Amino acid sequence: MGRAYQNRKESMAKTSDANAKVYSKFSREIYVTAKSGGSDPDGNLALRSLLERAKRNQVPAHVIDKALKKAEGGGGEDFSVARYEGFGPGNCMVIVDCLTDNPNRTFGDVRVCFTKTKAKIGTQGSVSHMFDHSAIFVFPGSDEEAALDALMMADVDVTDIECENDKITVFAPQNEYFKAKQTLTDAFDGIEFEVDEIQFVPQNTVAIPEADQEMFDRFLEMLNDLDDVQNVYHNAE
Repeated sequence: MGRAYQNRKESMAKTSDANAKVYSKFSREIYVTAKSGGSDPDGNLALRSLLERAKRNQVPAHVIDKALKKAEGGGGEDFSVARYEGFGPGNCMVIVDCLTDNPNRTFGDVRVCFTKTKAKIGTQGSVSHMFDHSAIFVFPGSDEEAALDALMMADVDVTDIECENDKITVFAPQNEYFKAKQTLTDAFDGIEFEVDEIQFVPQNTVAIPEADQEMFDRFLEMLNDLDDVQNVYHNAE
């Protein structure tokens, strides 16, 4: 599963080409995470991991600071999580994660992306059962056995691990995220994660027919252009 994940990562609609769009998505997520759990990373592990990921994605410090200060000020927008599922062009399975202050608007915007690309939005749970909600860690290294031993000694439920091109990839259930990360940090001095996220990873993939490829690309572009959309996951190769 690890190799397949790495090969799919480029095609996942996780980020936009425009830096401003990436910064906006991180800013909103930082604001929501800090507002709900506190703006001190030492006391909010979810925020700490999010800030580390933002820095890896080269989000400027002033963008991060502004989002934190906004959360500390109280008030502001009241965002909630919204998740939509369905079938995209080429009959691939799609999950769209959003942060929204207006669910009706967001649902309408996402539905337009489906309908204009001859895709079909479904009900909650229609495709998510075909994805694993996994914590994923990728870091430089070649001692796969040492990583597995450390995780097993800490009673982390590892679902998959592999080493390729001097990079170790670890998969664990999403509820083991913090435990797995702390274990790896303790086991490997100076570890620097290249990937440190919770993702929906498809259990199987499908090839998009050539006739549907252009429509599929348009579908992803339309979703990425929506301010409320944070992440898009799919099982297209």
